[in-house]
Amino acid sequence: MPHSPDHARSIAEAHRVLRTSLRAGQVHASGPGYADGVALWNGAVKHRPAIVLACTSPDDVVLGVRTAREFGLPLSVRGRGHDYAGRALADGGLTLDLRPLNEVRVDPRSATAEVGGGASADDLLAAAGEHGLVAATGTIGTVGVAGLTLGGGYGPLAGRAGLAADNLLAAELVTADGKIVRTDADNEPDLLWALRGGGGNFGVVTSMTVRLHAVPAVVTGMVLYPWRQARPVLDRVREAQQDSPDDLTIQVGAIAAPDGSPALLVLPTWSGDLATGEDPSGPVQALARLGDPLLAQLAAAPYAATIAARAAMFPDGRHVTLRTRSVPALGEDVIDVVERFGGRLPTPLSGITLHHFHGAATRIPAADTAFALREPHLMAEIIGIHEAAESGEHVRSWADAASAALAEHAFPGGYANLLGPEATDQIPHVHGDNLPRLRRIKAAVDSDGVFSATPLPMA
Repeated sequence: MPHSPDHARSIAEAHRVLRTSLRAGQVHASGPGYADGVALWNGAVKHRPAIVLACTSPDDVVLGVRTAREFGLPLSVRGRGHDYAGRALADGGLTLDLRPLNEVRVDPRSATAEVGGGASADDLLAAAGEHGLVAATGTIGTVGVAGLTLGGGYGPLAGRAGLAADNLLAAELVTADGKIVRTDADNEPDLLWALRGGGGNFGVVTSMTVRLHAVPAVVTGMVLYPWRQARPVLDRVREAQQDSPDDLTIQVGAIAAPDGSPALLVLPTWSGDLATGEDPSGPVQALARLGDPLLAQLAAAPYAATIAARAAMFPDGRHVTLRTRSVPALGEDVIDVVERFGGRLPTPLSGITLHHFHGAATRIPAADTAFALREPHLMAEIIGIHEAAESGEHVRSWADAASAALAEHAFPGGYANLLGPEATDQIPHVHGDNLPRLRRIKAAVDSDGVFSATPLPMA
């Protein structure tokens, strides 16, 4: 849609101000730098900002926020670009690209790391690993630490270390009025509370301090079962999850086997004593004996290496449809849905993953962080992926139908980081009883609604 003359003049003025104030190569309205700035994991996103600003310092962010406000431009924040709904890009506005802010500084004495707002999980884990430490991250190493953490952050260490948000100790952010604010337990504690699961709706996080953990290695890998065994294996996975110690997180899902047929994936991560994890009679190796597997590869490895290797499963640039529901457990009704929809994946790249939420993550009171769902549960990630040249209607129909089938067995709401604007039945319930407090904080720091990184209903 063409811009109005007034909007075009505002863009031109904003572009002039930014180009005058910053170094060459930071401000992009076209060319290779612009193309790189708008290339997201989900290639189906059509949003196109008028300007992409590569931020190399918090001061650049301040300038970007103030310039967008002065000229009335929509504003967005791009980290690593994994939000499937495309909220990283401000259509017709100004996008702040934080990827240059990817430095990670580790303090091994306090077991903490200061993480730049554009750093990926791979960046953080590589730096922490030099000191024999790890961080609570998601499953995929190329995902941004800030975006993951601010929305909650499910991951393989949730049972032992909690969510990524639970390990957020402090943050520096630029607020909607263009000020740099530091928040921790003693300074602006309400803001820190909101950042622990309330999403990037309160400012631009330029750096954060996160807690690290001493986990020299994990036992993990992949067990694939033929789809005809899905129901009995899922029944046994349910029993294993119910008895699971904090050190064992068991992710399970439907994916395509190497020959393209559907298969059941069991993906455990053991972060406790390695001898127990490698013991043939222990709880980890038992997951390779739930049926007759097609493939069973479970071994000790550095946590950072396992997270980095999984990025190949979800390459950039494909077209993605994503839906999510949170269910209490692998009950018979949930297994019915997984069996039905996992058995007819619309493309070889599509799948259903159930993320295991238990242990340490459940022992934090719901009111202590903005992330509200603290009961044991499984977060279902229904992901449909197709090539750009293909029509995605069958993929979207499959994902919508799977989500609808899970809805009657699910908690209200869902995982904010995976909810798009189409999830109108879920968005009002995402933050549960924490929503009124989040609204008050949002009104105090961003009354004009400049930032909208994840769903946060204000009415």
